[in-house]
Amino acid sequence: MIQMKALYSDGTVNEVEDDLSILRHTASHVLAQAVQRLYPGTKLAIGPAIDDGFYYDFDKEGGFSPDDLEKIEAEMKKIIKENLKLETYTLPRDEAIEFLKSKGEIYKVELVEALPEDASISFYKQGEFVDLCAGPHVMYTKGVKAFKLLSIAGAYWRGDEKNKMLSRIYGTAFDSKEKLEAHLNMLEEAKKRDHRRLGKELGLFALMEEGPGFPFFLPKGMVLKNTLIDYWRELHQREDYKEISTPMIMNQALWLQSGHWDHYKDNMYTTMIDDEVYCVKPMNCPGSILTYKVDTHSYKELPIRVGELGLVHRHERSGTLHGLMRVRCFTQDDAHIFMSPDQITDEIKGVVRLIDEVYSKFGFKYHVELSTRPEDSMGSDEDWERATEGLRVALQESGLEYVVNEGDGAFYGPKIDFHLEDSLGRTWQCGTIQLDFQMPQRFDISYIGTDGDKHRPIMIHRVIFGSVERFIGILIEHFAGRFPTWLAPVQVKVLSVSEKSFEYASQVAAALKSAGIRMELDNRDEKIGYKIREAQLEKVPYMLVLGEKESEDGTIVTVRSRDKGDLGALKLDEFISQVRKETDERL
Repeated sequence: MIQMKALYSDGTVNEVEDDLSILRHTASHVLAQAVQRLYPGTKLAIGPAIDDGFYYDFDKEGGFSPDDLEKIEAEMKKIIKENLKLETYTLPRDEAIEFLKSKGEIYKVELVEALPEDASISFYKQGEFVDLCAGPHVMYTKGVKAFKLLSIAGAYWRGDEKNKMLSRIYGTAFDSKEKLEAHLNMLEEAKKRDHRRLGKELGLFALMEEGPGFPFFLPKGMVLKNTLIDYWRELHQREDYKEISTPMIMNQALWLQSGHWDHYKDNMYTTMIDDEVYCVKPMNCPGSILTYKVDTHSYKELPIRVGELGLVHRHERSGTLHGLMRVRCFTQDDAHIFMSPDQITDEIKGVVRLIDEVYSKFGFKYHVELSTRPEDSMGSDEDWERATEGLRVALQESGLEYVVNEGDGAFYGPKIDFHLEDSLGRTWQCGTIQLDFQMPQRFDISYIGTDGDKHRPIMIHRVIFGSVERFIGILIEHFAGRFPTWLAPVQVKVLSVSEKSFEYASQVAAALKSAGIRMELDNRDEKIGYKIREAQLEKVPYMLVLGEKESEDGTIVTVRSRDKGDLGALKLDEFISQVRKETDERL
């Protein structure tokens, strides 16, 4: 448990437990102080604590190099050793502006000028260094016990591409050297598992300058993607979902009606067709609603569950693109459920159960957040309260613990978010369940009730993978490319020892292919050790090593496991049965 004394901007000091953000925030100030000591004239932007550490944005001519990081770290250690006391004070807004102008801190001036005229502006001081800050901080610089600078990146001021590009230095800090070391080891392991590197090495996908943010899936990557989609389809057929497909481009009027244009237009791609504005869909839901409107529906049909593997496009800034994790087009495993009010709880519980089944299949733990009404929303207070309560009751009846994430719902309704934890303990937001009273009203959809009158259905929006592409990126890093047999693009590599076993290796390969096993034949005139090492690097689950003994017998194969090493000789039909079992049962 972390215990520390924290200095707040009003001058009070409180004992704080389990809050690394305060220590990391102080580390960012130590970083800024070190930079200004080493590079006088460097202007400061912002330097917050973040989930795994901290950063500070600087305006320095020529930016920083990796060698600079070593110098800055050394200077930070000096500042920590000096054990400077942190002090806080406030200034009226006008005096704060004049003070910051005198120091040439143009970015800080801009921040203060955006505050109300009667605002009282807080500063923190440590030695000669003074920074505009709301706090809190630890009491002395020596409280920053273990830190490490990690990387340099570019960052536009205030995240706006029209503004100047600044230099961002990332770092992390912990309350002990042991915890820091453990975190750095995890980061090293994460580098080895980086899906961009493994995706290239394993021939899964490519990222090209001709399409930034638009990934190219290669043959093995398509096997992986289609295997996931086959699993998705099987589950949804079992759960009585009907699959649909809606157009990728629809006219602007649809997006105005749905509300997406008002709330999401900056992220949408548009084109002109017959002198009218059309939009490339960023969401599947409006198209799904239009399919509902094709027919008149009765209460007897409800709930109606429809699923769509829809390719959606969203404009993401170039600086935010990251492999498969942040792209500009992706396949959303969407589904929409149209139901009566009395079906809300059971339907949400059914989706929760399905999401749990999928994440358990891949070995993910997860935690759940209930996200409530954001400021930029549409609809009445009554509808929002009913929707939020419906999600809350379903979570409680499902026996799921959850935390409330205030103000982070969709603009049309509250949502349940599933944050899964991978093998390195990192979390990813993937699955979501959104309860929507607004879209059915906007599109005037209805069903005929028991009384013969029209009634308004309630709508659930939900995804499990979230983005198929992003989920693949997560799986690559979770498994370090060592996919389970059922998911592996190549399940078996057939390796001939010499020319004498070429023919038998070809026969074995044909038998595997006939049994529906994904295999590759390596009959090259190379040493068997080389072939095995290569297959191991390709992370293929099984290798069949076939020499003269196996060829003469004609029924056996020597099996080598990627994970367990040499498994010895097996009858070919036994091996095929084993791989088929792992594939069919998704092991």
